[in-house]
Amino acid sequence: MGFLLTIVELLAALILIVLFGLVSAIVFEAYRRRNNNAHVEAPAIFEDPKSLKQVPCPHISDPAEKYLSLVIPAFNEELRLPGALDETMNYLQQRAAKDKSFSYEVLIVDDGSRDGTKRVGFDFVKKYGVDNVRVILLGKNHGKGEAIRKGMLHSRGELLLMLDADGATKVTDLEKLENQIHAVARKDYRRQDSAASDTSFRISDIQLVAFGSRAHLEEKALASRKWYRNFLMKGFHLVVLLTAGPGIRDTQCGFKMFTRSAARKLFTNIRLKRWCFDVEVVFLCKWFGIPMLEISVNWSEIPGSKVNPLSIPNMLWELALMSVGYRTRMWKVNP
Repeated sequence: MGFLLTIVELLAALILIVLFGLVSAIVFEAYRRRNNNAHVEAPAIFEDPKSLKQVPCPHISDPAEKYLSLVIPAFNEELRLPGALDETMNYLQQRAAKDKSFSYEVLIVDDGSRDGTKRVGFDFVKKYGVDNVRVILLGKNHGKGEAIRKGMLHSRGELLLMLDADGATKVTDLEKLENQIHAVARKDYRRQDSAASDTSFRISDIQLVAFGSRAHLEEKALASRKWYRNFLMKGFHLVVLLTAGPGIRDTQCGFKMFTRSAARKLFTNIRLKRWCFDVEVVFLCKWFGIPMLEISVNWSEIPGSKVNPLSIPNMLWELALMSVGYRTRMWKVNP
């Protein structure tokens, strides 16, 4: 009996030591990243592949020069990117032909790809011009969150849309997010200043975020996925709920639209560089009181996803860092 008690005591001590070590590691790493939102770096430069001339890179703090910016993070997307870009450019060109006031840009952020992603991006720059399509090269792989942050910070649009390189969500669905943002923004604008005229309304000055959502497809997805994947996803959603709170059912859909003012506030504060930056966006929206809309979009599974069960531990690690960093005030936010 005494031997069993000794074993139990040793196991309990070992568990406590592991837990203490894990908590210490989380606190230390959260403290180490306290200034990560400063992002001290050299000014970004776009290179025009036709003339080989350098094009100065704008910043999110500058006034908008385009109506819509589409930011596409790409890591080893040589095979999936061309189809998604063809569909995207066809839509944008058709819309621009119908509406002469519509202007756009597509920013492809190459997140340190080791295949021909850069070549694919530059082929589209050559075809459509550096004013409409631009490629940002990160040099090495930083993560999807960092790629999107970089693209957002150097966009020119009044509205900024992030979308995945696989084309899983139809680009035409951006109009659902766009229309809802305009409707809510105009309603709030008129309520706050009833004497103001619509001519003084600028969507880029309103803080709003629209989240594309696949929540309406959840029942079908649960039926088609393996049980262990459903278990992992349910567990992850529970952790997200505890970390960021309720309000958005699908935080991980890669189809989100920001007004310029909201993007400026959010992406100058983002710290997480990989998969969980989406959750940090939700957290920061609540922190700053930025209204969030969740809108159902069409979505289809595209082979070649970079997310796998082994990504879950890294996601949980990032969520723990975020929770400790913000709630202990180690992570300061820019007003």
